Amino acid sequence: FVLLGLVALSECTVILPLRKTKTLRETLRGKNLLNNFLQKQAYRLSKSDSKIVTHPLRKFLDMAYVGNITIGTPPQEFRVIFDLGSADLWVPSISCVSPACYTHNTFNLHNSSSFGQSRQPISIFYGSRTIQGFLGSDTIRIGNLVSLKQSFGLSLEEYGFDDAPFDGVLGLAFPSIGIEGAVPIFDNLLSQGALSEPVFAFYLSKSKPEGSVVMFGGVDHRYYKGELNWVPVSQARHWQISMKNISMNGNVVACSRGCEALLDTGTSLIRGPTEQVTNIHKLMNAKPKDSEYVVSCDAIKTLPPVIFNINGINYPVPPQAYIIKAQNSCHSIFHGGSRSPETWHLGDVFLRQYFSVFDRRSDRI
Repeated sequence: FVLLGLVALSECTVILPLRKTKTLRETLRGKNLLNNFLQKQAYRLSKSDSKIVTHPLRKFLDMAYVGNITIGTPPQEFRVIFDLGSADLWVPSISCVSPACYTHNTFNLHNSSSFGQSRQPISIFYGSRTIQGFLGSDTIRIGNLVSLKQSFGLSLEEYGFDDAPFDGVLGLAFPSIGIEGAVPIFDNLLSQGALSEPVFAFYLSKSKPEGSVVMFGGVDHRYYKGELNWVPVSQARHWQISMKNISMNGNVVACSRGCEALLDTGTSLIRGPTEQVTNIHKLMNAKPKDSEYVVSCDAIKTLPPVIFNINGINYPVPPQAYIIKAQNSCHSIFHGGSRSPETWHLGDVFLRQYFSVFDRRSDRI
């Protein structure tokens, strides 16, 4: 029965629903607290540890698409962000002492008969946010997928995750950037024969909170039209590709000599080098206001799409996508501050326009 069950499972694509939540950036902006929060948080985090590369709030303010997984026997449920920018899985431990853990679901290892503990201490950094804890293993379920003896982190302390709309993070990047000695869940599923193909894919709904999905083990062709345009991964750590240029109205406005781009479900923004983003904002006639750039809401009708040329194919993002309305003003989703001068982060605003497939066999997107 077990063998038959595994064979049946490996022949299907497992589709897990994702829900779009209001980001913390949107919540704070609505209460006129965003700028004050950014100033306080950036100062506090910049003083925490000199080893941390300070990149304030990118993966904190802008995480939005979350789904449920279960851990343990009997199963305990957690809401996680499926993150392309990291490779580790972690959830809060019941022993966590940080305020963030009091508002999130926590894992009780004593209530799981299948839990195993390695006692290996871990620290995971997300720019200016961090968790500290220990490594454990247990049975983890993603929809109908079952990962046995799966390594995962349990946080004892969390910094920067207060009010986050998720309990933990499930990383889908390459193993080389994960915790040493821990096999990422996607690789574990592959080695246990749970997936018929080493691929996963995202469909992010443009408007409704429901309707978005992440799928594992294959591609459901009902979620897109046309052909898949494959792009080789340029560095098998993150889901990184080479980009030719970025243009508006037929004129190259950024990435003029080619650059790198990371596809990133961990941010709702498009982030790039500050000088190039400033140039794009000038062409939009956008003005700085506190921590963001504002633009006339009427400009949505007249501004051109911003076109990303990847592997010789143009991928336009229309103004209806890169300008968001909030209260009585409109804001650009382009932000400066990329960690590398030649690297762009293409977040949810880009991924909502295009169905995306991630192929680990051939290292391509």
